[in-house]
Amino acid sequence: MNDDMKGSIMGALENVIDPELGIDIVNLGLVYDVDLDDEGTAKVDMTLTSMGCPMGPQIVMNIKQELSELPEVKDVDVNIVWNPPWSRDKMSRYAKMALGVR
Repeated sequence: MNDDMKGSIMGALENVIDPELGIDIVNLGLVYDVDLDDEGTAKVDMTLTSMGCPMGPQIVMNIKQELSELPEVKDVDVNIVWNPPWSRDKMSRYAKMALGVR
């Protein structure tokens, strides 16, 4: 996958908002890696802010919806991982400012 395609995927993922925090999953630092294979399957490795996050299924559904709008993407595989664990340090400066986190 080239850098332009990775940028397109990450840009689409910026449209996926964590409903509890009101910030997109990219700026929250929840997306760890993305890839697009030769068959058009987009693979997203990500985490959630907590293991019991009730919004997890909604976020995954929104990821699939956003990525399916890219013409190169034929299928979406979202892999929720817990290592490394998410922390506030993974958030972008924008997310920290929006949430009032130092």
